Amino acid sequence: MSDNTTPATLPTVVIGAGPVGLAAAAHLVDRGLTPLVLETGPSAGTAARDWSHVRLFSTWAEVTDPAAEKLLAPTGWVKPDGATYPTGGDWAERYLQPLAEVLGERVRYNATVTGVSRAGRDRVVDADRDAQPFSVHLTTADGREERIFAAAVIDASGTWSTPSPIGGDGLPALGERTAADRISYRVPDLKDPAQRARYAGKRTAVIGSGASAFTALAYLADLAEEEPGTHAVWILRRGISGSTFGGGAADQLPARGALGLAAKAAVDNGYADAVTGFRTQGVEQDPEGRLVLVGEDGQLLDPVDEVIGLTGFRPDLAFLSELRLGLDERLQAPTELAPLIDPNQHSCGTVYPHGVNELSHPEKGVYLVGMKSYGRAPTFLAMTGYEQVRSIAAALAGDQEAAERVELTLPETGVCGGAGLFDQPEPTEDTGGGCCAAPATTTLQIGVGAPASSGGC
Repeated sequence: MSDNTTPATLPTVVIGAGPVGLAAAAHLVDRGLTPLVLETGPSAGTAARDWSHVRLFSTWAEVTDPAAEKLLAPTGWVKPDGATYPTGGDWAERYLQPLAEVLGERVRYNATVTGVSRAGRDRVVDADRDAQPFSVHLTTADGREERIFAAAVIDASGTWSTPSPIGGDGLPALGERTAADRISYRVPDLKDPAQRARYAGKRTAVIGSGASAFTALAYLADLAEEEPGTHAVWILRRGISGSTFGGGAADQLPARGALGLAAKAAVDNGYADAVTGFRTQGVEQDPEGRLVLVGEDGQLLDPVDEVIGLTGFRPDLAFLSELRLGLDERLQAPTELAPLIDPNQHSCGTVYPHGVNELSHPEKGVYLVGMKSYGRAPTFLAMTGYEQVRSIAAALAGDQEAAERVELTLPETGVCGGAGLFDQPEPTEDTGGGCCAAPATTTLQIGVGAPASSGGC
């Protein structure tokens, strides 16, 4: 190992130039450390640009990082009104790109990380392992391969590129790949003429129960007001309950609560039907070529023209396979973090702020942060990621006291239960009720014979 490839002289490689990756770089700079951000796209905020039409449910005050603002201030950057809500495009153009420009050559675009390991050590070898720098392999836009040595690695690559399939068992439903041209895993941009034409006057199935599904339902309801024949079928794996539409007025992020209320309005106003207790096992085609969703019990739903699968995301761990990661067997999140965010256990609580202790792995010096740190768990907030990287940068700089200090209070969701609770039995008078019932498959219009809400927690 030459002098210029010893860990003490090397940069910390940050994978991803999204909000958390760039915040990590800002905190490293603030600590006197050298970051190198590797971004697979051609600009900062590649993922946010993909959903540029979607408005965040967090305000500007909640989606900018203090260390990043400190870097931006000398450039004359003016922070947007903290009480307003940016779109994904606003976030990328008005904050992420300016921040990347301040970081300058410390950000490389069109650099796709293909593997991370210890120099000269695969995951099996113990000898002198911690003394070796990290070896980061990447490909460039023109297909060239490179290797970069790093003192530490912060993976903020997110989960946007790996949406979950619509199959209820976590695998693609039979026929899902065949019907790929009519299945989308993104909230549609109905201001785009091509996407508007795709859904206008069509019957569309929306699969999912989170904020993205709420948003898609609200968008399709707006389209239905203008385009006759437009209709949505909302497919949920759970039953209708007090938590189905999110926290509503109980959510301390008002815009997040409003998303659920917009979804409820879509079905209340007749623009969507809800199918509950349905887990997709197959996608077939009727004689006219329309798509027919098949449930695990063999039930066939009425044909639809399009499907929007919004069933969450999962981390891509393939390029980290030579590292010794400590991941929860269910969520694929860091072992110490998983109990704080596990939807099998959480009901109505906040996720506690966390940092380097919860994000460390058996492989010293590597961290998964941001959305990727949550694995398959939902409800990640940008401010959570900013606290993560503040703590990690402090630890890498040797300031353990600052690394372990909590500097964040998260808002309550006002939501009962999580995705992992859909198999809980139907509450009865004897059980004292609850929020997470899973009745047999039913189709209904909310507000027309719908079960009464059991209320918030």
